[in-house]
Amino acid sequence: MRILLATAGSRGDVEPFAALAERARAAGHEVRLVAPENSGVEMGDLDVASMGVDYTRMIEDQGVSITAALRNYRTVVRPVMRGVIVGGARAAPEYEPDLIVYHPKVLSAPLVADALGVPHVVVEIVPTLTPTRAFPAAGTVTRGIGPLNRLTYQAAGAASMMFRSELGEVRKMAGARKRKFSAPAATLMPISPAILPRPDDWPESVHLTGPWTRAHRLAALELEVAEFVTDGSFIYAGFGSMAAGDVTLRGGAIVDVARERGSRCLIATGLGGIEVPPDRLGADVLVVQTVSHTAVLPHATAAVHHGGIGTVHAAMAAATPSVIVPFIADQPFWGSRLYEMGLTPAPIPQRALTVPALSAALDEAEQCRPRITEVAKAMSAEDGTLTALTLLAAIH
Repeated sequence: MRILLATAGSRGDVEPFAALAERARAAGHEVRLVAPENSGVEMGDLDVASMGVDYTRMIEDQGVSITAALRNYRTVVRPVMRGVIVGGARAAPEYEPDLIVYHPKVLSAPLVADALGVPHVVVEIVPTLTPTRAFPAAGTVTRGIGPLNRLTYQAAGAASMMFRSELGEVRKMAGARKRKFSAPAATLMPISPAILPRPDDWPESVHLTGPWTRAHRLAALELEVAEFVTDGSFIYAGFGSMAAGDVTLRGGAIVDVARERGSRCLIATGLGGIEVPPDRLGADVLVVQTVSHTAVLPHATAAVHHGGIGTVHAAMAAATPSVIVPFIADQPFWGSRLYEMGLTPAPIPQRALTVPALSAALDEAEQCRPRITEVAKAMSAEDGTLTALTLLAAIH
């Protein structure tokens, strides 16, 4: 089978697709991955085509706040989305795939698949498209609103309206005549059912596969990090690209809490999500830009993070208690869901991350350890990447 994978977004949007591409190729399929540049994901010798957009640079230039996105919509956001919609579409006809598997941001994928006469499968990294009464769409409201939860999923449909001109350009380029897209052959969610039980009102075409990971590739740690994580207890803290608010105040609070508890700190600065003030540095604090969560979190006594789904999966699989400090997008959704399931303490708003609040949350997080251990055991039996590949093979 000849598979075209297309994704857009930051590292958390690219990593699952890279894992699927790697597994599909190992199974004998031909695979091309269309992705943004400079995602930070190790691609190895995968067949990768660039969309010509750089989400990392966009985040560095404007930050991650909704206010910044609205302010820079015409000058930054719209040009990036044009690259995703048009650039993603250009890659398909030349490759002549049998199947297109795509991230919801790649709005042109269904249109191109229809023009080529091949099936398409959408990948909901987080629940945003498939309506349910069970919970609201990620990135909308943070708490359930009962029967009205289904209405929150209409927000995703607004994206097609916002980018009508770009989709019109793709329609002409692809020679598509129909204005409406065909329905996806399936919807795949690379999410563990251990942290998101399947709602009973989802159609049969929607599949919770479990996370897509490169389980066979346990990243080698740099010597300094490897020595640190095996030299005693520590708290991990990282907020990825969430460079919003006072990142230095955040770093200082985490170091202070760790020292109060007689613990050390491993801080991952990411794309500016946290900084440690110079006066807080010491032998008990190791600051790095990035680390492999799968290699580090099993050694940590706790993890303080933004609640992106990749970090959530890694922490739960490692049976490491978490304190979630959500910022935007799906992060408040996971903070709320995991708290409701008894897997984390209540999420701490980033502006409320103080020494007393974090200390209390870490105490509560430790009390969640028995439930987290149950989830980790369930996740250890999952092979989401293989499940997804099996479903794709059945479609073709």
